[in-house]
Amino acid sequence: MSIRVFAFDLDGTLADSIPDLAHAANAARRDAGLATLDVALIESFVGDGTESLVARAMAADMAANFTGSEAQKEALARFDLHYQAGLTLKTKLYPSVANTLNELHDCGYRLAIVTNKPERFTLPLLKELGIDQVFEVIVSGDSLATRKPNAEPLLHVMQQMGVSAAELLMVGDSKNDILAARAAGCKVAFVRYGYGVAINMPDADVTIGRFDELLNWLEAQD
Repeated sequence: MSIRVFAFDLDGTLADSIPDLAHAANAARRDAGLATLDVALIESFVGDGTESLVARAMAADMAANFTGSEAQKEALARFDLHYQAGLTLKTKLYPSVANTLNELHDCGYRLAIVTNKPERFTLPLLKELGIDQVFEVIVSGDSLATRKPNAEPLLHVMQQMGVSAAELLMVGDSKNDILAARAAGCKVAFVRYGYGVAINMPDADVTIGRFDELLNWLEAQD
């Protein structure tokens, strides 16, 4: 059965948002009297939602978990203020993303967002980037009871759009994207230009180096 729906991750797949995430995380650290961290280190903390990012950034430790302590809740509130004030100071769409999304939409493919980013950031970010109108369904990290790598977000997209797993392609840059797709029984495309480390990455159905290579992949399926 041919692909009818594309579900896209956001950070590291459609947009390079690390500069603004790092800016907000370091601003929260400065508010707490802590030194700033290298952007590359903060990049390694991204992918499991804002709470995890804040916990890891404040501890400067990938193993840190968000436990809901008063200090973490204060840091999260400070992060929110800084990030909401600068969602797109430096955040940009990756090359060919806007054109490819529009072409897919114009060709009749249905598009969705499946991200672990909270809705309070996801919706305004998509709008500021000018791509919000092409997505029929948007599933953020706090939209459902679980998030990627759980299958629930993708199963929700299938239910909302009335399609089967065989008709949906997940497109993302992380292990969570691949695991979620496998759990949901759908195909997955891995974008190697994003934040995920290719080493030890689970196998994807297709790997692309540029976003517009999705169009080439589609043509090859015909």
